Amino acid sequence: MYITADEKGVRSMNHSEISSFIWGTADLLRSSFKQHEYGDIILPFTVMRRLDVVLEPTKQAVLEAAAKPLPEALRDTMLKQAAGVDFYNTSEFTMSSLLNDADGIRENLTKFVTSFSPEIADIFDKFKIFEVIKDLDDNDLLFLVVERFCSPKIDLSPASVSNADMGDIYEELIRRFSEVSNETAGEHFSPRDGLKLAARLLVIGEMDDLTQPNRIVKVCDPCAGTGGALTVFADCVHEVNPAATVVTYAQEINGQSYAICKSDTILKGGNVANVHLGDTLADDQMPDETFGYQISNPPYGVDWKKSKAAVTKEHDERGFAGRFGAGLPRISDGQLLFVQHMVAKMRASEDGGGRIAVFLNGSPLFTGAAGSGESEIRRYLLEHDLVDAIVAMPNDFFFNTGIATYIWVLDNAKEPRRRGKVQLINANGIYSKMRKSLGSKRNEFTDEQIEQIIGLYQAFEDADSKLSKVFATEEFGYVTVDVRRPERDEQGEIVCKKNGQPVADKSLNDTENISLTENVDEYLAREVLPYAPEAWIEPRKQKKGQLLELRDGGVVGYEIPFTRYFYEYTPLRSSTEILADIRELEKSIAEKLQKARAE
Repeated sequence: MYITADEKGVRSMNHSEISSFIWGTADLLRSSFKQHEYGDIILPFTVMRRLDVVLEPTKQAVLEAAAKPLPEALRDTMLKQAAGVDFYNTSEFTMSSLLNDADGIRENLTKFVTSFSPEIADIFDKFKIFEVIKDLDDNDLLFLVVERFCSPKIDLSPASVSNADMGDIYEELIRRFSEVSNETAGEHFSPRDGLKLAARLLVIGEMDDLTQPNRIVKVCDPCAGTGGALTVFADCVHEVNPAATVVTYAQEINGQSYAICKSDTILKGGNVANVHLGDTLADDQMPDETFGYQISNPPYGVDWKKSKAAVTKEHDERGFAGRFGAGLPRISDGQLLFVQHMVAKMRASEDGGGRIAVFLNGSPLFTGAAGSGESEIRRYLLEHDLVDAIVAMPNDFFFNTGIATYIWVLDNAKEPRRRGKVQLINANGIYSKMRKSLGSKRNEFTDEQIEQIIGLYQAFEDADSKLSKVFATEEFGYVTVDVRRPERDEQGEIVCKKNGQPVADKSLNDTENISLTENVDEYLAREVLPYAPEAWIEPRKQKKGQLLELRDGGVVGYEIPFTRYFYEYTPLRSSTEILADIRELEKSIAEKLQKARAE
């Protein structure tokens, strides 16, 4: 709960109420702006007001410091010292004092914004704040909007709303804007309960590393959105090691989300130089960095056409020296490209290794036949023993989709008992129903349910076939072989080539997927030859330019059929039971009809 002051005293408001009040600004905008434009106005003013109230206690000290003849080389440092934070504003105005001159509000607000330190100026540049100010003023709404954000009904100061809670408010606003404009909120942020599970999975697997005295922890989110995942991870680290220093790194493609992430970082005292704007796939802004920890929710099922030229060039020219050596997935879904990017950023195993928690939908588990880009990427991840665990999330868990989602946990320095193995955890049925849905999100985790899942991860065993299974990595591999059967003439005789080899009947061509844990000849003798005794395997040949692994005459592939492993057959009810139910239903209907006639 947050304490906010109003004119009659002090009352409590939760972040939804604060978000609702801010969202109420849309009532002012409705007649002059379209719904999809609301966020472009309300978000920058929310950030502006937050920065304004943070600076308010040291406003006079900054003005006094700014009035002194400071050497230019020291000016920025001295003003930040006076402000007590890593940013400042040298304008004589606060947002509240702007209201004292209604006629000059456009000029004065412009001066107020341009008086922020350079780091903040970049944030408002990404918000296109001067276009926003002009549009509001042209519609005679600028004074009313500033007045609403300065209302005594809400208090956005750090004493009332923590940085983490402010992040929740930003994300709640983005969700609302996305709903009214039919945009995808999930591209900007993820539910905090899901992020907490992902962060806990990262932390619990590296307690020895994270609990070291004076530990400096580097964490990155390459699809950062508003930075919520980094905040949740830092909170989890500080729970196990309050003395640890968490250094966050981020890259985000959306300008508004980047601006919020950057403002959030600076408010927390983080290094804003670590927050980058740009396309992670096409333009990696941190090419020389590696990280002990990464956490991210890349976009689901989004094509990578815009990044294709750069990604394909890196794949072709750099191979495994670049980020995409394992393969390229189909153009319609770039999730496994983000996974490869994160793998390339893992801290080397000899330096302590790296861990990743990344949200993906079901497609990366199984899409793509043997030899496809997706299969080759899975093959690389599994054969290099990078996949530690995969957790199936409940449906209806994310704000923008009700489809099945999974957390993949990757680790390049597994503890001995987990080496060569992958744990699958079925948390699909572990959730609580929300009292009120938020977009598509109807289900959530309690803290107790998160700890239940963490307990399954730590146990690392088939403790309950419905919840956890452990597999050797090769169990996900298979070889696809081409099975051929002979062509026969009109007399039923086998047609042969000049060398005596039978000619294959193309209409009978078939393939078989044979597990890598099986002997191909034994499989053929058991599953094929009893039904087609003259069948044979036609060995595949490596095509020019291909790097496919051929084995036993076929192509090696990998898939993780998660649902199949946890499928439980439910026997059909007997016809006697069904007939009894029908008769009972008929009886009930007849009784109700009779009662209705009597009335």
